[in-house]
Amino acid sequence: MQPKGNLEQLWIVRCFAAVLLFGQVWLHLLQGKTCSHKILEHMVTVGPGSISPVLLVNVFAGMIFTIQTARELVRFGAVSAVGGAFALAFCRELAPILTASIIAGQVGSAFAAEIGAMRVTEQIDALYMLKTDPIDYLVLPRVIACCMMMPIMMIFALLMGLVGGVFAAAQFYKILPETFLESVRDFLDPSDLSIVVLKGFIFGALVAVIGCSWGLTTKGGAKEVGESATKAVVTTWVSIFIIDFFLSLLLFEHPPL
Repeated sequence: MQPKGNLEQLWIVRCFAAVLLFGQVWLHLLQGKTCSHKILEHMVTVGPGSISPVLLVNVFAGMIFTIQTARELVRFGAVSAVGGAFALAFCRELAPILTASIIAGQVGSAFAAEIGAMRVTEQIDALYMLKTDPIDYLVLPRVIACCMMMPIMMIFALLMGLVGGVFAAAQFYKILPETFLESVRDFLDPSDLSIVVLKGFIFGALVAVIGCSWGLTTKGGAKEVGESATKAVVTTWVSIFIIDFFLSLLLFEHPPL
C-alpha cells in the first residue's frame, strides 16, 4: 500500500497534471493524432447513454424554478414576465450547469474508473510497449466526444426544461402557454443559445480531461480507482462552477445602455 501523503496523489499536483493534459490534448488534436474509430463509441456513452437522467432532471428543474418564480411574480402582477425570468436563468445557467453536473457524475467518473483500472493493472504501460500513445488512444477520443455531445445535450435539456416550465405555469398558476412562450421570446436573445453551445463545449472538455487525468494519475489498487472516480467528479463540479462564474462575468456583466 502507498502512503496517503504520496506527493503524486496530492490533489493540487493532480490538478496541475490535468492542466498539462489539457495542453497535450490540444497539441495532439492540432497534429491530427487520434483514434477516430473510438470517438463514436464515446459519443454514444455521453449522448444516448446519459439522455434519460439529463432530461428527467431538467424537466423537474424547469417546473421547480417556474413554481418558485411565478409565485413571487404573480403576487406583483408581473405574470407576463414569468416566462422571461425562466428563460434568462434556465438558459444561461441552470440547464448548462445541471447537464454538465449529471454527465460529470455519470461519464466523467466512468472515464476516471476505466482509465484508473487500466493504470493499476499496467495496461497503460502495455500501450507504451506497443508504441501507442495513451493520449491519442484513450484521452483524445473521449475529449472530442464530450465536446461534440455536451452542447447537444444542453439543447435537449433546455427544451425539456421549457416544457416543464410551460406545464407548471399552466397547471399551477393558470398562465397560458402562449403567454409564457411569448415572454420567453421577448427576453431570450439568439446569442443566448450560442452561449449554451459555448458552455457545452467548455464543460465537455472539463469533464473529459479531468476524468481522464484522474484516471491516468491513479496509483495503488481497486480502492484508489474508486477514490479517483469520486475525486474526479468533485473536482469537475468545482471547476464547472468556477469557470461558469468567469464566463458570466465575461459574457453578461455589461452596464445597461
